[in-house]
Amino acid sequence: MIENQASEKYSAEKITVLKGLEAVRKRPAMYIGDLGKRGLHHLVSEVVDNSVDEALAGHCTTINVIFEKNNSVSVEDNGRGIPVDIHKTENKPALEVVMTVLHAGGKFDKGSYKVSGGLHGVGVSVVNALSEKLTAEVYRDGYVYAQTYERGDVTSKLIKTGTTKRTGTKITFLPDHEIFNAVEWEFDIIADRLRELAYLNKGLEINLSDFRKEETREEGFKFKGGLSDFVKYLDGAKTPLHNKIITINKEDGAVPVDVAMRYGENYSDSILTFVNNINTIEGGTHLSGFRSALTRGMNSYGNKNKLLKGSKGEKITLSGEDFREGLTAILSIKVAEPQFEGQTKTKLGNGDVKGIVDAVVYEGLSDF
Repeated sequence: MIENQASEKYSAEKITVLKGLEAVRKRPAMYIGDLGKRGLHHLVSEVVDNSVDEALAGHCTTINVIFEKNNSVSVEDNGRGIPVDIHKTENKPALEVVMTVLHAGGKFDKGSYKVSGGLHGVGVSVVNALSEKLTAEVYRDGYVYAQTYERGDVTSKLIKTGTTKRTGTKITFLPDHEIFNAVEWEFDIIADRLRELAYLNKGLEINLSDFRKEETREEGFKFKGGLSDFVKYLDGAKTPLHNKIITINKEDGAVPVDVAMRYGENYSDSILTFVNNINTIEGGTHLSGFRSALTRGMNSYGNKNKLLKGSKGEKITLSGEDFREGLTAILSIKVAEPQFEGQTKTKLGNGDVKGIVDAVVYEGLSDF
């Protein structure tokens, strides 16, 4: 018999209701993974993701990320700017709603964004909740607007601070030392993610600057070749078996599929998969579709050209593992309603995506 250790009466008054962003501050790891290095740097990614979503929607060409001298981080883009007009149901500026309400944002309106990569719409409000201080500046409709926050709470009304001809959004935040084990930014961690995003979004310019030390460190990323350049970067000094990179770019069932791949003399394979710019390190249905198409396509090509024969001249079929040997490949897809397993989005679960990717990649390999 199990003895009940909780002797206090369990009644309605024991039910805790967390309002606003209190839930995020109470259980931050549920939203960003952990409170160490990974979780800290994930904050930057969440803000940058919002800017990249503007690029995906065709409204942003440049993103600037800055490590400020006081250890805060600024992320600025030249997108449309977060709306500042009064939200009808919340009766407060839309910017304030986006910054202080979970699951609020334009990503839930497919007229504003066809696809998006933010963390289930909670990204920027989570960053706000976990920041000691945050300032949001919006360049829109000829004016510069600004509003400040502390640990998720509004500390100033939305005000006009000037006029401008540009559009965009700038978020500057200082992570809360009460939440994180240490606020120590690593330039290379952010640079690697920004480089990755620039490869995935051909032509998008992303700049990173670090003003924390006397000597400013800067790095910029912009790739005209997109995924093809990404494959070359990953291959590094490897010797390729063929110079021309195999590329596939097609939309099937409102799911754009983008692939770049090349074989090298090495034995190991490197296949990276992305959904809406998110690195799905655990793979998922899109990876399954790619592997299936690769195996079928290569076996078909080999048999058609009489390259796959047994000792007696009979047709043989090789395994998928055989065809992945020495392969460097990038698979990037866009899905309007992605179903991810886990809050940090590491595995795709959309069942229909497997067949779509399989069909597109198989057809692309057949054409090649």
